[in-house]
Amino acid sequence: MIRRANSGDIERIIALLHQVNMVHHVIRPDLFKPHTTKYDEQELEALLSDDSKPIFVYDDGEVKGYAFCQVTEVKDDKLLQDVKTLYIDDICVDENARGQHVGKSLYEHVRDYARDIGCHHVTLNVWEGNDAALSFYRNMGMQVQKTTMEMIL
Repeated sequence: MIRRANSGDIERIIALLHQVNMVHHVIRPDLFKPHTTKYDEQELEALLSDDSKPIFVYDDGEVKGYAFCQVTEVKDDKLLQDVKTLYIDDICVDENARGQHVGKSLYEHVRDYARDIGCHHVTLNVWEGNDAALSFYRNMGMQVQKTTMEMIL
């Protein structure tokens, strides 16, 4: 049910990207424009062939969710330990498929993939106010690593 995304998934991924964008727009309309997406078709096509940025989809005959990932490595840094990280850049479950364990399946697949490729940890960001996402990630066993602060001027 979970596999790497391919070019045949682009239209459906774009629709899901719209859903994610609107969640962010509702929470932070000062930062996120409505009715747009993070990537267009050409950008998605390029990402599909980038092994450092794998995209996974949950597909049971219809793509019901995705996980955009980025694999990064720190090596020989003056301050930081050598570490390989899988960052979940974006994860989405279709609003009509929520409660069907699509998100849990995607998250567990990504976690297992990260473990298989030798990552030290999985990281992601959650916007303040996205309580459902925060609760979901905590239920998946994630914990706060750091906090980003802001002051709106």
